[in-house]
Amino acid sequence: MTRAPSKPLVLIALLMASFVINLDTTLVNVALPALTRELGATTTQLQWVVDAYNLVFAALLLSSGSLSDRFGRKGMLMAGLLVFGVASYIGGYATSPAQLIAARAVMGLGAAMTFPATLSLLIGVFTSRKERAVAIGLWGATAGLAIALGPIAGGYLLAHYNWSSIFYVLGPVSLVVIALTALFVPRARNPIRERPDLLGLVLSGGFMGLLIYTIIEAPNRGWTSAASLTGFAGTAILLVAFIVAERRTRQPMLDVRLFKDMRFSAASASVTIAFFTLFGFIFLMTQFFQFVRAYSALSTGIHLLPVAVSVAIGSTVGTRLAVRLGTKAIVVTGLALQAIFYFWVASDISPTLGYDVIAIQMVVYGLGMGLTSAPATESIMGAVAEDQAGVGSAVNDSTRLLGGTLGVAVIGSVYASLYGTRLDTALPAALPRTLMDLAHQSVGAAFGIAGQLAAQGQLDLAGAVRAAATDAFDHGAAIGCVVAGIAAVAGALFAAVFLPAQPPEPEPQPAGAPSYAGDLVP
Repeated sequence: MTRAPSKPLVLIALLMASFVINLDTTLVNVALPALTRELGATTTQLQWVVDAYNLVFAALLLSSGSLSDRFGRKGMLMAGLLVFGVASYIGGYATSPAQLIAARAVMGLGAAMTFPATLSLLIGVFTSRKERAVAIGLWGATAGLAIALGPIAGGYLLAHYNWSSIFYVLGPVSLVVIALTALFVPRARNPIRERPDLLGLVLSGGFMGLLIYTIIEAPNRGWTSAASLTGFAGTAILLVAFIVAERRTRQPMLDVRLFKDMRFSAASASVTIAFFTLFGFIFLMTQFFQFVRAYSALSTGIHLLPVAVSVAIGSTVGTRLAVRLGTKAIVVTGLALQAIFYFWVASDISPTLGYDVIAIQMVVYGLGMGLTSAPATESIMGAVAEDQAGVGSAVNDSTRLLGGTLGVAVIGSVYASLYGTRLDTALPAALPRTLMDLAHQSVGAAFGIAGQLAAQGQLDLAGAVRAAATDAFDHGAAIGCVVAGIAAVAGALFAAVFLPAQPPEPEPQPAGAPSYAGDLVP
């Protein structure tokens, strides 16, 4: 008889796999300034170091989740970690931005193969709702911890080594997680024997990839430009084609009828909004700490610890509370806390604001994020059949990525527009036109100009530039916070109306039915 898996060891292995993928984005962001200095990367190339990963990740999530349901989730997870780790390690040897961008795209493939399998394997082992809620809460907590630990780890590596170390380190870490997965994570028998839904795979990758690409480019091209409108129209056409194809095929990669279940669709909307606000938070707060407060990357990570810890606490507590009090009440509370945070920050953002107030604000936000995302994820996974857990997990992951991409694009666009408009009238007239144009690129560029002017002895002009940039940043960030707060309020109202309070308990297995441990493949 096959021995049942050790659930704590399974949990550790899968949480580590999830954490590695969550860690990557924050870790790489820390290295971007070094890539400019050492590889000569332009602003556009830096953007694609981040976006090549996100684009491939988004395009292949649903396909990878579906294929893992058909060919095995454990194998997909281990293969994905291998692709991710090897590509990251090779990326550390890049001698040009183009080489690094290519490596990042392959890392996105590895991440897409890995991430859905972490959650689908988790719910295959933790089958009762109470167990599953605890496991999903811990799984959700990994995202919060990555917010702070990425800058901390990245800042430490950059302080002692060069930018390549950030990519080198993910290779061995991935191998360790592969070993843990091989040793401790069980491989369940796969009930799906039909051939893959090839048309669904192509169409899902097409509409997700085009949507994310269009959102990424929209702030530069303009949201109403011909290119953006064409991209959104193409996405809609591919999405309709995907839905039609999935309804007609006998074995679809994703049963689109799932979206009629509000446990699935309303919870997916809540996750999208939660990550919209999260990535907006990261976008604004990292600039505030690193430019306005002049913290190093390492110090920024340390100062972000309150939000990381509170996301972890909110995630682990939130799923348990959802079992007792209902998913609706907890998710609505979480989104309301996020809204409170953003309106609070919008009302008092200032370069002189005490860190004690900022820390309390971050705790409010972190608890709200945790209380939203983890219980909503538990609702999503409770609505999908076991044989579609991989693609169900991929839908959850896609909503996270879509929300995050929208958060950076929308809040970033609002902030950048208002920052530039305020600078037009705030910069001193004595500043040369070329420097004015440079200051409009970012608050970091403006502060760099102020530093150069101060070094040249032009202290009054330097102070005026710094004051103008700070005022413009505060103005743009405050309105960006209002936009995020409105999104959170809308999400809370939507969840209050449509998200069911309590998903039903899983149906008990009939007498004599094999347990999960009995289904393990040795």
